[in-house]
Amino acid sequence: MAARDDLVCCPVCDALHEVGEIEPGTRLRCIRCRTIIAVDRPEAIVRIVVLATTSLILMGVVVFYPFLELRNGVFTSRASVFQTVMSFSGGVMAPLSIAVAFFVIVLPVARLATLIWALGPLSFDRDPLPGARTALRWAEALKPWAMAEIFMVGVAVALVKLADLATLSMGPAFWSFAAVVFVNAVKDTQFTKHAVWSALDDARQVKRARREDTA
Repeated sequence: MAARDDLVCCPVCDALHEVGEIEPGTRLRCIRCRTIIAVDRPEAIVRIVVLATTSLILMGVVVFYPFLELRNGVFTSRASVFQTVMSFSGGVMAPLSIAVAFFVIVLPVARLATLIWALGPLSFDRDPLPGARTALRWAEALKPWAMAEIFMVGVAVALVKLADLATLSMGPAFWSFAAVVFVNAVKDTQFTKHAVWSALDDARQVKRARREDTA
């Protein structure tokens, strides 16, 4: 079969759809599993950029503000995510510290930053920045490795086990991290490859045509 730009494969069930121009405010769903496969491009791009920027700001709170506070009698301990990572930075636990920092902090922040770099100008109807396509590819490649959700599951398990040993208080970083997980989940529902890549390709073509007209 010859390559066609109007064919879209469902990311969940692999059903192939023929997609033409999408009317404003329209969401196209897979005929088999009802997964959103394409949306109106301006709507999707703006929402993705806004949600990615929100998550990036919240990650700053997550890293440096207190995450949990433990109280047991006169003993009180507060720790941020950064302090927790650094507490295992020596000895045989150093690889664990590096892995936690990499998968919980570095990769999520890198994915959010690459999304903003690739799609930010498009949300303002501006030309894409240099390397936008590469940044978008990296953002897609990093998605399975950005494990903020897995970290929250681990925290939930730890809270259950520590509840009988000490009094626990959640700091602002905990609620910010929970918000990051929620915002990222909403952002991923808006991210469709067809809408994002079509918008980026169209912007590059307009930029190229403008250069040819001025040459």
